[in-house]
Amino acid sequence: MKHGVTGTRLFSTQACSSVLLSVLVLLGGCSSTGSGQKYQSDSRYTMSQDAPPSGDYDVSGLEDAVPRAEPYSRGGNRSPYTVWGKSYNVLDSSHGYVETGTASWYGAKFHGHKTSNGETYDMYAMSAAHKNLPIPSFVEVTNLDNNRRVIVRVNDRGPFHSDRIIDLSYAAAKKLDFTNKGTARVRIAAISVSADGSWTVAGKDQRRVATTDMDTASRSGTARTVSAGQPGGRPYVQVGAFRSLQSAAALRLQISEITQAPVHVVEAANDAAGWHRVHVGPFDSRSRAETERDRIEARQLGQPIVVMRDDDR
Repeated sequence: MKHGVTGTRLFSTQACSSVLLSVLVLLGGCSSTGSGQKYQSDSRYTMSQDAPPSGDYDVSGLEDAVPRAEPYSRGGNRSPYTVWGKSYNVLDSSHGYVETGTASWYGAKFHGHKTSNGETYDMYAMSAAHKNLPIPSFVEVTNLDNNRRVIVRVNDRGPFHSDRIIDLSYAAAKKLDFTNKGTARVRIAAISVSADGSWTVAGKDQRRVATTDMDTASRSGTARTVSAGQPGGRPYVQVGAFRSLQSAAALRLQISEITQAPVHVVEAANDAAGWHRVHVGPFDSRSRAETERDRIEARQLGQPIVVMRDDDR
């Protein structure tokens, strides 16, 4: 494969005990790196190698993650932790952190699986994995070859290659224009968020005011705003995510014809990019959601995954 995705993710500490964590990591995902090196496949992944999504994916309207103050996750911040016999420490704070090195990306193989803090990995979201930054953190990533910049939310661990410093979601890497090459030389600058919602980028003097969730929702034009993709809540099947409300509505009609469960077009309250997600459910158990996901997948409609969602309160 041409791209340099690393394919190595830490398991959610909510999904396995800390005693087994280092063992499970050693059985981590299989992918092809830029040098062609492969690692043993983990049976929880249906793909043996990572890959981009099928078809072209337009990121021209994709917005950055919006920095906001968040408490550190219970999962993913154990320090130190060990991968492949090497120990890593998680920083107490990301404040002032700046790093230059090689970035890679990860995509379809890990889409829908748990990140290190128990969230669901979405290759279309502006997220990233880092070995040392506390989870969650927000960082500005600059592609030093073309000066393109993105802001991503760190919610995962990796990449565990000595020559790579960050693993970006497919969407973030595509926005930085290096998915075809697989890797890029980048500069990472941590973002510090103040109590008033304003934020600064490490190494820069300017202070910016974060966009609030309510402002984002009011501009999106969607009829329903929810807190989506979090570890808690009820199980839904997410069939697709679109910048275009019309595309989401069209898929909703298709799905409505093959299921008796409710089908919604929703936007996450904390998603500044304004994605319109097609959700089926809720279901009374994860197993029933997984059965519905398999039915939809058999019809080759969208890219169904099970997500846990907190409904409107």
